[in-house]
Amino acid sequence: MAFDFKHPDYLPVIAARTERLLRLRANPATLPTLKQHYKDHPIEFINDWGVTVDPRVITSGRSPIMPFILFPRQREWLEFVLQCWRDGVPGLTEKSRDVGVSWLAMALSCTLCLFYENMRIGFGSAKEDKVDRIGDPDCLFYKGRTFLQHLPRELRGGFDPQKHAPHMRIIIPATGAAITGEAGDNIGRGGRSAIAFIDESAHIPNSSSNEASLSATTNCRQDVSSVNGRANPFAIKRHNGSVRVFTMHWRSDPRKDDAWYRKKCAELDPVTVAAEIDINYAASVEGMLIPAAWVNAAIGACAKLGIRPTGAKLGALDLADQGKGLNAFAARHGVELNYLKSWSGRGGDIYQSVVRAFGICEEMGIEEFYYDSDGLGAGCRGDARTINEARRAACKPEIRDEPFRGSGAVFEPEREMIPRRKNKDFFANCKAQSWWSLRGRFQKTYRAVVERMPFDPDEIISIDPNLEELTALAQELSQPTYSINTVGKILIDKMPDGTRSPNLADAVMICFNPGRRALEIWARCAG
Repeated sequence: MAFDFKHPDYLPVIAARTERLLRLRANPATLPTLKQHYKDHPIEFINDWGVTVDPRVITSGRSPIMPFILFPRQREWLEFVLQCWRDGVPGLTEKSRDVGVSWLAMALSCTLCLFYENMRIGFGSAKEDKVDRIGDPDCLFYKGRTFLQHLPRELRGGFDPQKHAPHMRIIIPATGAAITGEAGDNIGRGGRSAIAFIDESAHIPNSSSNEASLSATTNCRQDVSSVNGRANPFAIKRHNGSVRVFTMHWRSDPRKDDAWYRKKCAELDPVTVAAEIDINYAASVEGMLIPAAWVNAAIGACAKLGIRPTGAKLGALDLADQGKGLNAFAARHGVELNYLKSWSGRGGDIYQSVVRAFGICEEMGIEEFYYDSDGLGAGCRGDARTINEARRAACKPEIRDEPFRGSGAVFEPEREMIPRRKNKDFFANCKAQSWWSLRGRFQKTYRAVVERMPFDPDEIISIDPNLEELTALAQELSQPTYSINTVGKILIDKMPDGTRSPNLADAVMICFNPGRRALEIWARCAG
């Protein structure tokens, strides 16, 4: 039975641990085999024996010390760090507040030091008090000492907190391994380490001064941080493709839900919510097109508002180059985005991506899809024609393809999407008009879901909460910014300050574009 993280019952977990320990003590000869098993499977060790501490639960009558039960995304993060270590490459983790990453980092470090001879792992942060201050449960080394103290003595590696935990150090006598701490400008200057965790990396002043020293002392630097805008090395690395990236979003934490999010929105200012909870690098940027709060309101909006999706089924293909970019396909049923998938353009060609798009359409019952006809997408029409010829020869129905040209002229230039402003006078191009239309859907959804305002069910947007790439999409949707050019028209910048192309969000924007052809499709389907 799955563990209930919202209403945890630790008694069965403690009973199972007690039973395992009694078996071990009744058969001490099995200890070497067990240690070898945990050396090969460190994540199991954390889940089988580790503890975590949360003083906030004392008011509910629970013990603040509780078994460390890993939820799926936490396991994935541990695997991510272990793979970076095995491959000898750096990694970066962008995270929401209070998802347990600091505990995970210290638990993994202690575990590796218990089972690997002469292991060295470093921790760095902006201030020394964040790394180690005796008795402070918020500092990193408190977590490590607590984790080790509550292990069975047979699995503690001879660790004694009175002897082996001086300031900024944790030593494991049985293996000669050590965890060391550094702060500020001294990060990376304390010697070589197998892994170096840099806590809250985006918030370290002058962090670029640590880059050279860390590159010389470890092959596996792990930057872990909530976000702090775009003008820092953490944000630059996250978006330039130089490191492996892991996202630990609050929606991946089974202890949290929309009620928790609303509570945080009420407690914190919008910029803090956007940066530290929604992982939004543009939290304080002027001209954010679609705020993260609007995106969160749209996740599962149909269910929240009691709407059953109806209407046409449409798809959209956004093509990337064959390098670091991703192709993306989005599909909708009426107002609900119910499919989203990305794949690499590397090593393939546009034709294969169009074939894949046709396959998705067939699987989803989609008779028509848009494709981005700017740039590389220009060749889609010929590829689609070839595929449809083969389908006709096989007695299969055609799947219609329609170009979307973001750089082209606006749709219905004489009409008004914005009251008292003709489309041709308000939008610089079709891309700006389509992004603004999408913004309008999100805004109306937020007003309906959160502010309980009246709404037209055909003018909102709902995002299926079960989409595989939901977290990435949510971040991408809040990346573009808007500005007004010299003649008063709206411009959209979807890649501000060196960020990467939001292919998932682009596919969604194209899928919901307000063009004339879209209206014709709806009319035909309605008829």
